[in-house]
Amino acid sequence: MNLDWLQPAERVRRLPPYVFARLDELKAGARERGLDLIDLGMGNPDGPTPQPVIDAAHAAIQDSANHGYPPFEGTGSFREAITQWYHRRYGVSLDSNGEALPLLGSKEGLAHLAMAYINPGDTVLVPTPAYPAHFRGPAIANGHIYDLPLTVENDWLIDVAAIPEDVARRAKVLFFNYPNNPTAATAPREFFEEIVAFARHYEIMLVHDLCYAELAFDNYQPTSLLEIPGAKDIGVEFHTLSKTYNMAGWRVGFVVGNRNIIQGLRTLKTNLDYGIFSALQKAAETALQLPDHYLDEVQTRYRTRRDFLIKEFASLGWEVAKTRATMYLWVACPPGISSTDFALSVMEQTGVVFTPGNAFGRGGEGYFRVSLIADCDRLGEAMNRLRQANIQFGPVAAKV
Repeated sequence: MNLDWLQPAERVRRLPPYVFARLDELKAGARERGLDLIDLGMGNPDGPTPQPVIDAAHAAIQDSANHGYPPFEGTGSFREAITQWYHRRYGVSLDSNGEALPLLGSKEGLAHLAMAYINPGDTVLVPTPAYPAHFRGPAIANGHIYDLPLTVENDWLIDVAAIPEDVARRAKVLFFNYPNNPTAATAPREFFEEIVAFARHYEIMLVHDLCYAELAFDNYQPTSLLEIPGAKDIGVEFHTLSKTYNMAGWRVGFVVGNRNIIQGLRTLKTNLDYGIFSALQKAAETALQLPDHYLDEVQTRYRTRRDFLIKEFASLGWEVAKTRATMYLWVACPPGISSTDFALSVMEQTGVVFTPGNAFGRGGEGYFRVSLIADCDRLGEAMNRLRQANIQFGPVAAKV
């Protein structure tokens, strides 16, 4: 039977291939050929979820009170844990009844927020490069995406002054993310003050993704958007337990901030899902209440890997900036080769997986992202494979 007539909606058909899904296919093929992959591509933390979180989940699963549908807005105790965590970490006061909403991971929330607020043709300001959900959510909502190029010359920060006046007046939403994925850039408090003033002046909703706030090093403390006076009037902030607490597969995140924006997202979600299994919310409460020494251990782990890899890349001719946060390095491709070709060639020759920069939009071309998701022994093996294959920063590497 000819099924050519059975086509997805236009909103799906016009989406470009999701690079991470394509990488998964290529990795599966490489493994079938017997290649020992060292996967530094996706931001999938290595190591187990903390034992107290597992214990809390186990106990909650035994309680039949958690076996029914959870409340649409999440359990009161988890929302309270979220707001207490924000006050402890940032000195930000939030009302757990309306200013915090649990999510099935921040990616789900970011995409659904776009669907809840963006009409076809609405102008949406999105940096490039960016985490794909920041531009794919607006694309699914048929918004008009206006790229805000990030450059190394501007420390990968949004240049608010470069946004044309007519674009600023049309814009409805601005997505942004510091500490940044994929560039690992950090933003000073003054930047947040500038972007809040800009958004208030032009009446633009701010959507800030704070997924990497706890993965900060060298005495650096990231800024929450909600620390800035007036930000809560126009903005929300997303967070996830995936990175800090090794809970990527648990799918637990949350959004906090303006109660009216959150209510619009909640309204959409009531028509799409029933929220997070209550037992997982109990586990997430435990994660947010873990003592600070746990965060110290996580930060030390990633800082050690950062320092090790920067030194290793330097031995192969790369000059990599010393990041102050996230679990990534953002590295320039060798001259004369695209990010996709470089990443695929490295995987084919060495079994080492990097993410090509164009996975994060046009602004990512010319770079690749390295995830710090293996111990130093395994990272050393990865770099030795590059060394043996004569892959380095320079004209030789351009021919790989």
